[in-house]
Amino acid sequence: MTDDEAGGTQNDGQRFDRLPTTAAERTVEGRASRREVLEYFGDRFGISPETFDDYTFWEKGAGKIWIYAGEASSPVEIEAIGMTCLRTRQEHWKPTTDFVQRFGRHASECVIELEPEAARRFVAGEDQELEWDGDWGYLVVAHELAGDLEPIGVGLYVHGELRSMVPKGRQRVL
Repeated sequence: MTDDEAGGTQNDGQRFDRLPTTAAERTVEGRASRREVLEYFGDRFGISPETFDDYTFWEKGAGKIWIYAGEASSPVEIEAIGMTCLRTRQEHWKPTTDFVQRFGRHASECVIELEPEAARRFVAGEDQELEWDGDWGYLVVAHELAGDLEPIGVGLYVHGELRSMVPKGRQRVL
Protein backbone atom coordinates (compact mmCIF):
# COMPACT_ATOMS: atom_id res chain seq x y z
CA MET A 1 0.00 0.00 0.00
CA THR A 2 1.07 3.55 -0.54
CA ASP A 3 -0.05 6.70 1.23
CA ASP A 4 -2.57 8.87 -0.54
CA GLU A 5 -3.01 12.64 -0.15
CA ALA A 6 -5.74 12.19 2.48
CA GLY A 7 -3.37 10.24 4.73
CA GLY A 8 -4.96 6.85 4.03
CA THR A 9 -3.67 4.03 1.91
CA GLN A 10 -4.27 3.12 -1.69
CA ASN A 11 -3.88 0.00 -3.73
CA ASP A 12 -0.38 -0.93 -4.94
CA GLY A 13 -0.85 -2.84 -8.19
CA GLN A 14 2.65 -4.36 -8.02
CA ARG A 15 2.14 -6.48 -4.92
CA PHE A 16 -0.31 -8.77 -3.17
CA ASP A 17 -2.18 -7.59 -0.09
CA ARG A 18 -4.26 -10.00 1.95
CA LEU A 19 -7.94 -9.08 2.03
CA PRO A 20 -9.10 -7.68 5.37
CA THR A 21 -11.40 -10.00 7.28
CA THR A 22 -14.26 -7.48 7.39
CA ALA A 23 -15.14 -4.14 5.83
CA ALA A 24 -14.43 -2.48 9.20
CA GLU A 25 -10.78 -3.56 8.87
CA ARG A 26 -10.46 -2.17 5.32
CA THR A 27 -7.64 0.36 4.83
CA VAL A 28 -7.80 0.58 1.02
CA GLU A 29 -10.96 2.15 -0.37
CA GLY A 30 -12.84 -0.22 -2.67
CA ARG A 31 -10.97 -3.35 -1.57
CA ALA A 32 -13.26 -6.31 -0.93
CA SER A 33 -13.11 -8.06 2.43
CA ARG A 34 -12.87 -11.80 3.01
CA ARG A 35 -16.38 -11.74 4.45
CA GLU A 36 -17.75 -10.00 1.32
CA VAL A 37 -16.06 -12.54 -0.97
CA LEU A 38 -17.46 -15.47 1.05
CA GLU A 39 -20.92 -13.86 1.09
CA TYR A 40 -20.79 -13.41 -2.68
CA PHE A 41 -19.87 -17.06 -3.30
CA GLY A 42 -22.52 -18.15 -0.77
CA ASP A 43 -25.33 -15.88 -1.93
CA ARG A 44 -24.72 -16.23 -5.67
CA PHE A 45 -23.63 -19.85 -5.97
CA GLY A 46 -24.61 -21.50 -2.68
CA ILE A 47 -20.97 -22.36 -1.91
CA SER A 48 -20.54 -22.78 1.84
CA PRO A 49 -18.00 -20.44 3.48
CA GLU A 50 -16.41 -23.49 5.14
CA THR A 51 -15.23 -24.56 1.68
CA PHE A 52 -12.60 -21.83 1.99
CA ASP A 53 -11.44 -22.41 5.58
CA ASP A 54 -7.95 -23.43 4.43
CA TYR A 55 -7.61 -20.62 1.88
CA THR A 56 -6.58 -16.99 2.03
CA PHE A 57 -7.69 -14.25 -0.37
CA TRP A 58 -5.41 -11.58 -1.85
CA GLU A 59 -5.72 -8.56 -4.10
CA LYS A 60 -3.15 -7.50 -6.69
CA GLY A 61 -4.14 -4.69 -8.95
CA ALA A 62 -7.55 -3.11 -8.73
CA GLY A 63 -10.05 -5.81 -7.89
CA LYS A 64 -8.18 -8.88 -9.10
CA ILE A 65 -8.72 -11.34 -6.26
CA TRP A 66 -6.54 -14.42 -5.86
CA ILE A 67 -7.15 -17.50 -3.71
CA TYR A 68 -4.25 -19.30 -2.05
CA ALA A 69 -4.23 -22.61 -0.17
CA GLY A 70 -2.13 -21.54 2.78
CA GLU A 71 -0.63 -18.62 4.61
CA ALA A 72 1.88 -15.97 3.57
CA SER A 73 3.03 -12.67 4.99
CA SER A 74 1.24 -9.56 3.75
CA PRO A 75 2.10 -7.59 1.74
CA VAL A 76 4.19 -9.71 -0.59
CA GLU A 77 5.89 -8.65 -3.83
CA ILE A 78 5.75 -11.71 -6.08
CA GLU A 79 4.29 -12.36 -9.51
CA ALA A 80 1.57 -14.83 -8.47
CA ILE A 81 0.10 -16.55 -5.43
CA GLY A 82 -2.44 -19.31 -5.92
CA MET A 83 -4.91 -18.57 -8.71
CA THR A 84 -7.14 -15.70 -9.71
CA CYS A 85 -10.68 -16.29 -8.55
CA LEU A 86 -12.71 -13.10 -8.83
CA ARG A 87 -12.86 -9.63 -10.38
CA THR A 88 -14.48 -7.20 -7.94
CA ARG A 89 -13.96 -3.57 -8.92
CA GLN A 90 -16.69 -3.48 -11.52
CA GLU A 91 -20.48 -3.24 -11.42
CA HIS A 92 -20.98 -7.03 -11.20
CA TRP A 93 -18.40 -9.29 -9.60
CA LYS A 94 -17.17 -12.00 -11.97
CA PRO A 95 -15.67 -15.35 -11.01
CA THR A 96 -12.84 -16.68 -13.16
CA THR A 97 -12.89 -19.80 -15.29
CA ASP A 98 -10.13 -21.33 -13.14
CA PHE A 99 -12.14 -20.73 -9.98
CA VAL A 100 -15.32 -22.23 -11.45
CA GLN A 101 -13.47 -25.29 -12.75
CA ARG A 102 -11.87 -25.84 -9.32
CA PHE A 103 -14.73 -24.88 -6.94
CA GLY A 104 -17.85 -24.98 -9.14
CA ARG A 105 -18.70 -28.51 -8.04
CA HIS A 106 -19.49 -27.03 -4.60
CA ALA A 107 -22.12 -24.71 -6.13
CA SER A 108 -25.79 -25.45 -5.57
CA GLU A 109 -27.21 -22.22 -7.06
CA CYS A 110 -26.84 -20.51 -10.44
CA VAL A 111 -25.56 -23.68 -12.09
CA ILE A 112 -26.75 -24.36 -15.63
CA GLU A 113 -26.31 -27.87 -17.03
CA LEU A 114 -25.73 -28.08 -20.76
CA GLU A 115 -26.49 -30.99 -23.04
CA PRO A 116 -23.56 -32.26 -25.18
CA GLU A 117 -24.10 -30.04 -28.23
CA ALA A 118 -24.68 -26.89 -26.16
CA ALA A 119 -21.58 -27.73 -24.07
CA ARG A 120 -19.48 -28.09 -27.25
CA ARG A 121 -20.67 -24.70 -28.48
CA PHE A 122 -19.99 -23.12 -25.08
CA VAL A 123 -16.39 -24.45 -24.91
CA ALA A 124 -15.85 -23.16 -28.46
CA GLY A 125 -16.76 -19.67 -27.22
CA GLU A 126 -20.14 -19.44 -28.91
CA ASP A 127 -23.05 -17.52 -27.41
CA GLN A 128 -26.39 -19.31 -27.65
CA GLU A 129 -30.06 -18.78 -26.96
CA LEU A 130 -31.21 -21.01 -24.11
CA GLU A 131 -34.12 -21.29 -21.72
CA TRP A 132 -33.07 -20.75 -18.08
CA ASP A 133 -35.48 -20.13 -15.24
CA GLY A 134 -32.82 -18.97 -12.76
CA ASP A 135 -31.17 -15.64 -12.06
CA TRP A 136 -29.59 -13.58 -14.79
CA GLY A 137 -25.89 -12.85 -14.46
CA TYR A 138 -22.81 -14.99 -14.11
CA LEU A 139 -23.42 -18.74 -13.88
CA VAL A 140 -21.45 -21.89 -13.32
CA VAL A 141 -21.79 -23.76 -16.61
CA ALA A 142 -21.61 -27.53 -16.19
CA HIS A 143 -21.92 -30.71 -18.23
CA GLU A 144 -22.33 -34.34 -17.22
CA LEU A 145 -19.08 -36.24 -17.63
CA ALA A 146 -18.61 -39.87 -16.58
CA GLY A 147 -21.79 -39.72 -14.50
CA ASP A 148 -20.85 -36.55 -12.57
CA LEU A 149 -21.79 -32.94 -13.18
CA GLU A 150 -18.52 -31.14 -13.95
CA PRO A 151 -18.11 -27.36 -14.16
CA ILE A 152 -16.65 -26.28 -17.49
CA GLY A 153 -16.61 -22.50 -17.17
CA VAL A 154 -18.34 -19.19 -16.50
CA GLY A 155 -21.31 -18.08 -18.52
CA LEU A 156 -23.20 -14.80 -18.53
CA TYR A 157 -26.95 -15.23 -18.91
CA VAL A 158 -28.99 -12.23 -20.05
CA HIS A 159 -32.13 -11.81 -22.17
CA GLY A 160 -32.46 -15.52 -23.00
CA GLU A 161 -28.86 -15.83 -24.15
CA LEU A 162 -25.98 -17.70 -22.54
CA ARG A 163 -22.73 -15.93 -23.35
CA SER A 164 -19.55 -17.96 -23.14
CA MET A 165 -16.89 -16.36 -20.94
CA VAL A 166 -14.31 -19.02 -21.85
CA PRO A 167 -11.09 -17.09 -22.52
CA LYS A 168 -10.10 -17.11 -26.20
CA GLY A 169 -6.86 -18.99 -25.53
CA ARG A 170 -8.78 -21.79 -23.81
CA GLN A 171 -11.62 -22.17 -26.29
CA ARG A 172 -11.71 -25.52 -28.09
CA VAL A 173 -13.67 -26.98 -30.99
CA LEU A 174 -14.65 -30.50 -29.90
